[in-house]
Amino acid sequence: MALMDAARSFLLIVDVQERLMPAVHGNEQVVANVARLLGVARELGVPVRASEQYPKGLGRLVAPLREHIPNEAISEKVHFSYAEAPACQAVLAQLEQPQVIIVGVEAHVCVLQSAIGLQQGGRDVFVVADAVGSRNPRDAQLALERLRAEGVSVVSLEMVVFEWLQQAGTAEFKRISRQYLR
Repeated sequence: MALMDAARSFLLIVDVQERLMPAVHGNEQVVANVARLLGVARELGVPVRASEQYPKGLGRLVAPLREHIPNEAISEKVHFSYAEAPACQAVLAQLEQPQVIIVGVEAHVCVLQSAIGLQQGGRDVFVVADAVGSRNPRDAQLALERLRAEGVSVVSLEMVVFEWLQQAGTAEFKRISRQYLR
């Protein structure tokens, strides 16, 4: 599998929702890391898409993320897999980027099923381990193990950022490292 490339990637934020996040183990760190990666994606022009699983019951995307994502980039779904949801399939058809960087919750349900479904659909899939979570940390750990076994790349936030940046010494690198890599 190739390195992550900002020009060939899109960021997918899965179900980081108001009523779900309080139950997620390490929720503050997950939201903070998703927000950091969202900021870097915006700085580098990486397209961002997000999903909301049954928002009537689980609420909307949390405010710190929602305020930086246009409404048209957020899809409602009831399928656990982003790849299976009809509204999301329409979004995917418009995105030419072959690489998808996935963050969100729950790691063992919607993240896992979305990653495997997107991989089966021909995308190169990278799941950001320090930007996903589940209510039970054991479920998140098992999800990451299974994703690796299925051939999905499990990466860290910094791996994504440094691969997207490709080199040090640029104004972009200095700005992003100062603002998002502390």
